[in-house]
Amino acid sequence: MQKKYLKWLLLILLFIVVTGIIIIHSLTSGDLKVSLTDLPRLLFGQGEGVEFTIIKSIRLPRIILGLAVGGALSLSGVILQGVYRNPLVEPYTLGISGGASIGVALTIVFGLPQLIGTYMLPLAGFIGALVTLFLVYMLSIRNGKIKIQTMLLVGVMVSFIASSIMMLLLSTTTSENIHSIIFWIMGSLDEPDTKLISLAVIVSLLSLFLSYFFVQPLNALRLGEEKARYLGINTDVSIKILFVITSLLTGVCVSMAGVIGFVGLIIPHLIRLITGSDFRILLISSFIAGGGFLVFCDTLARTIIAPNELPIGVLTGMIGGSIFIIVLNRINKKSLID
Repeated sequence: MQKKYLKWLLLILLFIVVTGIIIIHSLTSGDLKVSLTDLPRLLFGQGEGVEFTIIKSIRLPRIILGLAVGGALSLSGVILQGVYRNPLVEPYTLGISGGASIGVALTIVFGLPQLIGTYMLPLAGFIGALVTLFLVYMLSIRNGKIKIQTMLLVGVMVSFIASSIMMLLLSTTTSENIHSIIFWIMGSLDEPDTKLISLAVIVSLLSLFLSYFFVQPLNALRLGEEKARYLGINTDVSIKILFVITSLLTGVCVSMAGVIGFVGLIIPHLIRLITGSDFRILLISSFIAGGGFLVFCDTLARTIIAPNELPIGVLTGMIGGSIFIIVLNRINKKSLID
């Protein structure tokens, strides 16, 4: 038992070290190179000049937001895959991100952020995600009980409907709104508002903390709902609360960074192969690795064709999809959850 915990501790430290290396590389890379020897002074000292402004006002906020959003998306994927016992599930599969996207797009079309304030986009994203999840949930109830597999199929269909609604909004709004929505859909960590970044960090860390109250139900659900009930787990209540947590995470991520795919799908896959399926180690490891992966992709997005910048959603899709294909060719056909 002690060897297992020691192994988990070493793995967490490994993920932290790798993520730290990625962060340092991201801080020093870009159109303006920063030397490692100057980095501590620029981060912790008082200063002025171009290097100080770029580090403190541009790169550091992007890294913090990337860690929060990447961790949140990966955490959502881990939770949903545990609930459904299906390694192909993520917020985008279930239509949660589609609902969040519609909520954000509607606020842009009607100009609500300018009228209400900066927190309107995250609120709209959460409401859209929660409404979509509630719709999927209600359509999946049979004889008073929720059918998990039915919910998965309904979620896929709702995702397609949400995409069609997005196309409808784009075809009926102004060119200025079209530009804003399309730019937002492609994904970006270029968020200057420190209040929104702080909100993303708080929500992601709070959700990680809350998810650990459901480690036992998630581990029990690996055996199936019926067996989990025999073990004394109130599966209905646990699943509902976990769905609210994933909706909150997805809504905040989509509203602040746009549609960023594959993070919630591929990172839990890879981490599960390394750590195993115990959610006590899987949750925290996926959170750390997801944040590091998104920061890495963002660094590539702003440096690969500098001074121009690629949409981060393009890179996560290309890199994540390629890794996913490689992983599928190397693992057995049996479910990674079982």
